[in-house]
This record gives sequence, C-alpha cells and structure tokens, in this order.
Amino acid sequence: MTEVSLGGKLNLAPIPKNAKRILDVGTGTGIWAIETGDKYPDAEILGNDLSPIQPHWVPPNVRFEVDDVEDDWAYHQPFDYIHCRMMGNAIKDWPKLHRQCYEHVKPGGWAEFIDLDLTWTSPDGTLHEEHAGKKFNNVFIKTCRDAGIEACPGLYLEGWMKDAGFQNKEVGAWNYLQINEGLEAFTLALFTREAGFSADEVKVICAEIRKDIKDPKIHIMFHLHVAYGQKPESPTSS
Repeated sequence: MTEVSLGGKLNLAPIPKNAKRILDVGTGTGIWAIETGDKYPDAEILGNDLSPIQPHWVPPNVRFEVDDVEDDWAYHQPFDYIHCRMMGNAIKDWPKLHRQCYEHVKPGGWAEFIDLDLTWTSPDGTLHEEHAGKKFNNVFIKTCRDAGIEACPGLYLEGWMKDAGFQNKEVGAWNYLQINEGLEAFTLALFTREAGFSADEVKVICAEIRKDIKDPKIHIMFHLHVAYGQKPESPTSS
C-alpha cells in the first residue's frame, strides 16, 4: 500500500545514481531492500531488523543483519541514502534515530522517513466519536503514548529532521485509505499489558471495529507522511 501511495516509487528522495551504500532501517521482510538492490545493482544495500525474517535468496548486493536500531550505531562507513519506513510502534526515541541517521549519512547524502499519523478521521464526517473504531483509535493512541511510544510519528518527521540538522527538506502527506488487517496482532499485547483489557475483551473490540470498517456508510482514513532531507556538504552549507 505504501508504494501505491507513492505512485509506485520505492522512494521520493533523489538517490544519486552512483550511490554505493544504502541502509534500510527496520527492514522487516526485506522487500524494499531487495527491490532497491535490483534497482541499484552497483550499490551495497544493508537492511537491519530485530527479527531475522528476511529471505535467504536475495540479490548479491543485498545483505541483512539483526540489530536494534535504537542502540548506538557502530557503522564505520557512511551511507549515501538511509531509508526508514513504518517504524511507528517500534521506536521510543525518535530524535535519537534522526540524529543517528544524520551522523551516518555522507555529506550531501539523503535520509527519508515514511510513517503514519494514526488518528482515524473521515473526509465527510461519517466517523463519529461514538463509533467503536474511533473509540478504539483514541484508546490506542493514548495507550501508546502512556507507554512511551508515539503512535502518530508522521506528524513530527519534519521537525525531527530539522533538529537533527538535515536541509533541503521536502514533506508530503497522503490519505491512507486502508486500515491494516490483523487488528489483534498489533493491539493484543499493547491493550492487555498497558491498558488493562483481557484478551477476550480485545477480541470483542476488534470485532466491533471491523463492523465499522466494513460499513459502507463510514469512510475511515488516516494519513501517510513522507519527509526527506539532505545532510549539508559542509558545516557551512546553507
């Protein structure tokens, strides 16, 4: 869905054609890294993630490593481009992540962040506060923030990039029409551990939410934000 929102593009930042090193932060299944490896066969593509769920058969210029991106980075060579997508519920210290991206991208290189504002809304006012989906959304965002996790990082990407030192920033937002499937998968642990719900209560809530999602009279959406910026060629660049 993200590539659809971006017009089929893997990225919006102007990656130089002669890029030699590209980092995919929180690579997940590794699909983006693999497709980028095909697009840039002369570049080394590195994807990192806490979970080793990536395929073994990949382009020769793509490799994966198990790493916690919130730890201090130990890369000795900088990157031409750093890509970070859909890390909303995985990051607790977003300013640190942006600073580390800035520190590990080459002067003149680019970093790009793609993430969501998970506030559910409707363009025509058909989603109301009394709907199960909206009640869930409010509880979800509050519970995330109470746990030290920002559920709507898309709203703040530009500011974090500016604070880290990036210049030539571009920012955009798209309507994201599809509510992710697998509600239980990303709510069960959070709601039972942090919000005091039982597992059965979460299942009931998810069933009620799906009714709202499938109701053709209720038009739910949230927003996808993209922000990318460039590290100055020199400390005096403006």
